[in-house]
Amino acid sequence: MAQRSSKVLRKTDIKKRYSVPTGFLSSLPPFNGGHAVDFQAVDGSGRVWPFRCSIRKKGHPKPVISKGWRSFVHSKGLKVGDKVQFYKKENEAGANKHAYEIRAEKEIKIFGAVFGYAPII
Repeated sequence: MAQRSSKVLRKTDIKKRYSVPTGFLSSLPPFNGGHAVDFQAVDGSGRVWPFRCSIRKKGHPKPVISKGWRSFVHSKGLKVGDKVQFYKKENEAGANKHAYEIRAEKEIKIFGAVFGYAPII
């Protein structure tokens, strides 16, 4: 897997939309002059999630994923402090037809201190 976006979720990411790290924007499908692009990502269980990434029409692009995002958050039971990673897969012969993979990880706390993260399938 070539390109990756990893982020610890904040309140806005849980309640409204996922703010895509700008560095991952070039890994998404081309916007072709528009301000939104649809793509799909597969999770660890093989479920396909449809998403839409939008950017501002003027100024800093500030990419966000809104369509499909809240369903993913609800399904995985994500909370503030959990982590999500998007991967853009290498284009390999015989590769899965979905170019993107999404992984969610629960924050593990022991006595109030973050100990690490556990994968959510």
